[in-house]
Amino acid sequence: QVQLAESGGGSVQAGGSLRLSCSASAYTHSRYCMAWVRRIPGNEREGIAVLDSDGRARYRDSVKDRFTISRDDAKSKLYLEMNGLKPDDTGMYYCAADLYLAPSLCAGAVTRPSADGLLSNWGQGTQVTVSA
Repeated sequence: QVQLAESGGGSVQAGGSLRLSCSASAYTHSRYCMAWVRRIPGNEREGIAVLDSDGRARYRDSVKDRFTISRDDAKSKLYLEMNGLKPDDTGMYYCAADLYLAPSLCAGAVTRPSADGLLSNWGQGTQVTVSA
């Protein structure tokens, strides 16, 4: 079990940028599937970006070309660079991780309607609010 803590959320105007960070309590090596998941009001918790154990990044179509996921295993940190933010991006953003989740399953986090039940470790979330 690894404890995750997100930071970096806040309020920005449309078109702005934010960088979210996730710190892990234990060493999260490259075998972890690492993910950013968000809950938009009224929706399920959907995965928006993942890094699988092969180091491949995948994104949900709604954030592709605007968001970038990256990790620093030496620091046990995960990042999400968000550019071109839109009001529709408003929501609670979570960091999630699962050890030894195969890349094909890890990728499912950004294609399934909900990431719940797929990833076993979750942070408390950080709020992102984008105003028009």
